Amino acid sequence: MPMNQRPLPLTPVPTLRGDETDSFIDLNRLAAIVARRARMAAACVLVCFALGVVYLVVATPVYTSQTQILLDENLSKYAEEEPSPQSAQQADTKISSAVEILKSGELALRVTDAQKLSENETILNPPKSLPAMAKAAVKSLFSLGGGTEITEAQAENGRRQKAAALLQQGLSVERVARSSVVALSFRSTDPQLAATIANAYAGAYLTDQLNANFDATEKASVWLQERLTDLRQRSEKASLDAERFKVENGLTLTRGELMSEQQLTELNGQLIVAQADTASAFARYSQFKAILEQGAENAVKNATISSAQTNNSVIQDLRTRYLAVSKREQAIAENFKPDHPQAVALRAEKAELSGQIFRELQQLTGSYRNEYEVAKSREASLRESIEGVAGNNSKANRSLVKLRELEQRATALKTLYESYLGRYEEASQQQSFPIAKARVISQAGIPSSPSSPKKTMVLAFSIVLGTMLAAAIAGFLEFRERFFRLEEDVRSILGHKSLGYLPFVGKAPKTFWGKGHSHSRRGSDIAAESEIPLSRMTRIAVEAPRSAFAETLRNAKLASDVILQGRPNRVIGVVSALPGEGKSTIAANFAGLLAASGKRTLLIDADLRNPSVSGMISPPPKTGLVEAVLGEEEWTAGLRVDPQTRLAILPVAPRERLYHTNELLASQGMEALIAQARKTFDYIIVDLAPLAPVIDAKAFSPLADGFLMVVEWGRTPFRLVRDLLQSDPQFNAKILGVMLNKTDMDQLGKYSDFGAAEKYRKSYEKYYVEQPLKPAQ
Repeated sequence: MPMNQRPLPLTPVPTLRGDETDSFIDLNRLAAIVARRARMAAACVLVCFALGVVYLVVATPVYTSQTQILLDENLSKYAEEEPSPQSAQQADTKISSAVEILKSGELALRVTDAQKLSENETILNPPKSLPAMAKAAVKSLFSLGGGTEITEAQAENGRRQKAAALLQQGLSVERVARSSVVALSFRSTDPQLAATIANAYAGAYLTDQLNANFDATEKASVWLQERLTDLRQRSEKASLDAERFKVENGLTLTRGELMSEQQLTELNGQLIVAQADTASAFARYSQFKAILEQGAENAVKNATISSAQTNNSVIQDLRTRYLAVSKREQAIAENFKPDHPQAVALRAEKAELSGQIFRELQQLTGSYRNEYEVAKSREASLRESIEGVAGNNSKANRSLVKLRELEQRATALKTLYESYLGRYEEASQQQSFPIAKARVISQAGIPSSPSSPKKTMVLAFSIVLGTMLAAAIAGFLEFRERFFRLEEDVRSILGHKSLGYLPFVGKAPKTFWGKGHSHSRRGSDIAAESEIPLSRMTRIAVEAPRSAFAETLRNAKLASDVILQGRPNRVIGVVSALPGEGKSTIAANFAGLLAASGKRTLLIDADLRNPSVSGMISPPPKTGLVEAVLGEEEWTAGLRVDPQTRLAILPVAPRERLYHTNELLASQGMEALIAQARKTFDYIIVDLAPLAPVIDAKAFSPLADGFLMVVEWGRTPFRLVRDLLQSDPQFNAKILGVMLNKTDMDQLGKYSDFGAAEKYRKSYEKYYVEQPLKPAQ
C-alpha cells in the first residue's frame, strides 16, 4: 500500500436517537425546544402582556346595562278568546320576531326621538380607540373637498339617523335559554345613559306593541265597516231579486211546495181513483153484456149476478119468483103431465118472468155502459189535466232552480254579513284594550363597574396571544433549524465520528435578544479577557491545557492515532465546508497541542488564497510554501519555530498572481515537500482551504493520510456538508472525524434530549477548570 494511502475507516451506520420513539409527540424534543426558546418565549409573552396593559390604560371603559322582557300570551286572556295552543316552532318564531323588532331601526328611531339622543354628544361622538381614530383620520383625508351644502332639516335628520345607527351598534338582544324571556342590553361609556336607554328600549317595545295592536284593530275596524256596508247592500239586493223573480214566475209556495206540484199530486190521486172506477164499470158492463149476448132464456139461466154487483131489487125479486115458478112447474110436471094446464100456465108465467128479467138486464147493461163511458171520459179528462199541470210544473221547476240560486246567494251574503258584523264588534272592543302581550320583569340598573375592557380577560388573552406568538416564532425557528447542534447530528447525517465540541473562544457576536457574552474557558488566563487577540488564539490549547477546548483536540489526536496507527509520520489536513468556521485556529491549536506534548510537529498553511495562519506571524514571512513547491527556495528556509512549543510553521509569503492553487497543491513539488517533511516530523498538520468555494483540499487529498473536519456549531447547514462529502467518496473516506467549533456551551444542553451527555456539561467543569494547589497542612 502506498504511504500516502490508508484503509477506509469503519463508518457507523446512521441511527436514530436512542430515546426516540414512535409516538406522535416527542415529549423530550418538545421539552428541549421549550428550554432553548424560553427567553424568546418569555420576551413574546412580556411584550404582549405589556401591550395588553397599554390597551387597558388607553381603552375607554364601556358599561353595560340589561333589562329583561317576558313575552306572555296569558296577559290578554281575559279580553280575548281562548287562543289555540302553539307548537314549539311557532313559539320560537314569535320570540325570534320579537328579537328582530327590538333590533329594528324603527324602534331605534323611536328611542332616539323619545330621549332626544340626536342632541346627546355621548351618543353622537363617543370616545374613540386608537384604531378608530386612525380610521376616521384616513376617512376624513379621502373625503376632503367636493362637499355639498345641506339644510338644517337635513343635518338634523342626519344626526337622528346617526344616533339610531349607533344605538343599534350598542344594542344586544338575545333569548334567555329556551324560555320566553328576551334579554336586552345596551353598552355605553356613560353608565347612567346605558341604563336609561335600556329602559327606554323596553318601554318603547311595550308601547310599540300597544300601538301596533291599536293600529291593526283600527285599520281592521275601518275595513270591516266598509265591508259591512257593502255586504248589507248586496244582501238586501239579493233578497229583493229572489222575491221579484218568484213573483214574476208565479212561484207561489204552500207548505214549502209550489201550487202546481200540489195540483199535480191531487190530480194524480184522482186519476188513480178514476182509473179504478173505469176498470170497475168496464168489468160490470162486460159481464152484463156477455149475459145479454146469450139470449133471454140463457141470460136468465146463466145470470149469476150477486147482490154485491147490483142493487136492483126488481131483478132479485123476479129471479126469486122465476125460481119458485120453475120449481112448481117441475113438481107439477113430475106429478102430473107436462101438458097439465097448471104446468102450462106456470111455463107461461115463467116465460113472462124471464122476459122481464131480460129486459131488466138490458136496462142494467145500458146503465153500466153509460157509467163506464162516464168513468172513461173522466179518466181522459184527468189525464189531460195532469199533462197540462205537468208541463206548467216543469217550467216552474226550471224557474225554481234559478230561484234557489238567488235565495242561496241571499242567504250566503246574509251569513257573511253576520260573520263580519261579529268580527267588527270584536275589533271595536279590542281597539281600546290597554294591555300588551309582554311585560318587563327586570328593570335596567346603573352598572357600577365597566363590562369592557375586562382586565382579567384582556391580560389572560395577552398572555395566551404571547404564548401563541412565541410558539409560532419557535416553530418557524425550529423549522429553519438545519444546522449541526449535537454530536449525534454528525453521526446520523454524515456517518462520521464526532470528535467533540470546541467552545466559542473570544467575544461572542451580538444577538437579537441581547448582548453577546464570553464563552472562553473558565480557569484560564485567556478566559479573563473580554477579547482574545488573534495572535494568541494559536496557543489556546497550550495555555489552557485543562480546558474543554484542549480536551476536544486531544480526542482528535486519539482518533487520528487509532485510525492511522502503524504510521510513524502522519499527514493530517484540517478542512471546513465554509469560510469563517475557525479551521485555521483549530489547525494551529491542534498542531501546538501536539508540539507541546513532545511530538515533532509541522504546521503548513496551505490555504493559499486566504492564509490565516501566516497572518498571525510577525514579522510577515518573505519565503514560504509557494517558493518551496516551485523550487525557488528550500522548504526549510521558510520555517518559523514557536519558541514556547517548538512548533514548526511553514507559512505562505505574500505573493501576487497566485491563481491555480489546486494544481500547485497537487504538483510533484508539493509531493516532494511532504515526503521530505515525513522524514523529519511525526505530525504534519495542513491547514487547507474550505471545501465549498475551491477544490484545493480535494487536490491535496492524495498526499494526506486523513482529514479533520471543522463544522461551525449552529451555522453550517446539514445538507451543504453532506453534499460536499458525498460528491467525492475518496475524500469522504479519509475523514478522521468532525469537530463542532464555536459551540455555545450554555445553550448546548438545550438542544439535547433528557439523559444525553450534553445535559451534564455543567458537571464536567471541575475537570476543566485550573485549580491552584492547596497549601500543605
